[in-house]
Amino acid sequence: MTLSLSSTNRVGALVLALAYTAVTFGTLTAPAPAMAAASGPYYVAELAAPATDARTVASGVAWFCEGTTCKAAKGNSRPLRICRGLVREFGEVTSFKAQGEALADDQLAACNGK
Repeated sequence: MTLSLSSTNRVGALVLALAYTAVTFGTLTAPAPAMAAASGPYYVAELAAPATDARTVASGVAWFCEGTTCKAAKGNSRPLRICRGLVREFGEVTSFKAQGEALADDQLAACNGK
């Protein structure tokens, strides 16, 4: 008994191997992460005064600021805690949104330490 394949079976095995490689490569390089990043920031904050730095890390989140507007991706803490970290870094925050939902006035006051 031999374990060799006929030439037709070898070609079939090669085609199957190439198809499998193409499918797995396509799955790994799918544009899902790029589309998720393009959907916009998770946090958006408006500061009372323009930011002193264009980029900073506050509460473990990387913030990108332009003028009085700062944006960041999702962090691991509650929105109020993230807001307080931004206040420590830049001062008073006039509005803070997490996933498009604004903090309530009492929570914004707590964020600013009032």
